[in-house]
Amino acid sequence: MIFKFLFVLLLLIAFVPPVRRFFFWLLVGRQLAKEQRRANEHFNRGTREGETRVHSTTPGATESKLKGGEYVNYEEVN
Repeated sequence: MIFKFLFVLLLLIAFVPPVRRFFFWLLVGRQLAKEQRRANEHFNRGTREGETRVHSTTPGATESKLKGGEYVNYEEVN
Protein backbone atom coordinates (compact mmCIF):
# COMPACT_ATOMS: atom_id res chain seq x y z
CA MET A 1 0.00 0.00 0.00
CA ILE A 2 2.77 2.44 0.90
CA PHE A 3 4.68 1.50 -2.26
CA LYS A 4 1.63 2.27 -4.41
CA PHE A 5 1.24 5.64 -2.71
CA LEU A 6 4.92 6.47 -3.19
CA PHE A 7 4.77 5.29 -6.80
CA VAL A 8 1.74 7.51 -7.57
CA LEU A 9 3.39 10.42 -5.78
CA LEU A 10 6.56 9.92 -7.81
CA LEU A 11 4.54 9.80 -11.05
CA LEU A 12 2.73 13.02 -10.15
CA ILE A 13 6.00 14.79 -9.36
CA ALA A 14 7.58 13.50 -12.56
CA PHE A 15 4.72 14.19 -14.99
CA VAL A 16 2.67 17.09 -13.66
CA PRO A 17 4.98 19.92 -14.84
CA PRO A 18 4.92 18.77 -18.50
CA VAL A 19 1.18 18.23 -18.30
CA ARG A 20 0.79 21.63 -16.70
CA ARG A 21 2.87 23.26 -19.48
CA PHE A 22 0.78 21.46 -22.11
CA PHE A 23 -2.49 22.67 -20.62
CA PHE A 24 -1.12 26.22 -20.33
CA TRP A 25 -0.13 26.11 -24.00
CA LEU A 26 -3.51 24.63 -24.91
CA LEU A 27 -5.50 27.26 -23.01
CA VAL A 28 -3.34 30.38 -23.20
CA GLY A 29 -0.52 29.91 -25.70
CA ARG A 30 -2.70 29.29 -28.74
CA GLN A 31 -4.84 32.33 -27.89
CA LEU A 32 -1.71 34.50 -27.55
CA ALA A 33 -0.42 33.30 -30.91
CA LYS A 34 -3.78 34.06 -32.53
CA GLU A 35 -3.86 37.59 -31.05
CA GLN A 36 -0.29 38.25 -32.24
CA ARG A 37 -1.19 37.11 -35.75
CA ARG A 38 -4.25 39.36 -35.75
CA ALA A 39 -2.23 42.36 -34.53
CA ASN A 40 0.46 41.76 -37.18
CA GLU A 41 -2.16 41.52 -39.93
CA HIS A 42 -3.76 44.75 -38.75
CA PHE A 43 -0.39 46.52 -38.59
CA ASN A 44 0.80 45.31 -41.99
CA ARG A 45 -2.51 45.76 -43.79
CA GLY A 46 -2.18 47.53 -47.11
CA THR A 47 1.58 47.92 -47.11
CA ARG A 48 4.07 46.21 -49.33
CA GLU A 49 7.70 45.59 -48.54
CA GLY A 50 9.78 48.70 -49.24
CA GLU A 51 6.73 50.98 -49.47
CA THR A 52 6.91 54.33 -47.71
CA ARG A 53 3.80 55.79 -46.13
CA VAL A 54 3.51 59.51 -45.47
CA HIS A 55 0.83 60.81 -43.12
CA SER A 56 0.11 64.40 -44.06
CA THR A 57 -1.26 66.91 -41.59
CA THR A 58 -3.76 69.66 -42.13
CA PRO A 59 -2.30 73.01 -43.29
CA GLY A 60 -3.10 74.88 -40.07
CA ALA A 61 -1.85 72.18 -37.71
CA THR A 62 1.83 73.10 -37.92
CA GLU A 63 1.31 76.84 -37.50
CA SER A 64 1.71 78.12 -33.99
CA LYS A 65 -0.20 81.12 -32.66
CA LEU A 66 2.93 82.27 -30.84
CA LYS A 67 5.47 83.96 -33.11
CA GLY A 68 8.65 84.18 -31.04
CA GLY A 69 9.20 85.23 -27.46
CA GLU A 70 11.34 87.13 -25.03
CA TYR A 71 14.95 86.33 -24.28
CA VAL A 72 15.54 85.74 -20.59
CA ASN A 73 19.04 86.11 -19.16
CA TYR A 74 20.22 83.42 -16.83
CA GLU A 75 23.40 82.73 -15.01
CA GLU A 76 24.83 79.37 -14.10
CA VAL A 77 25.19 78.56 -10.41
CA ASN A 78 27.99 76.20 -9.45
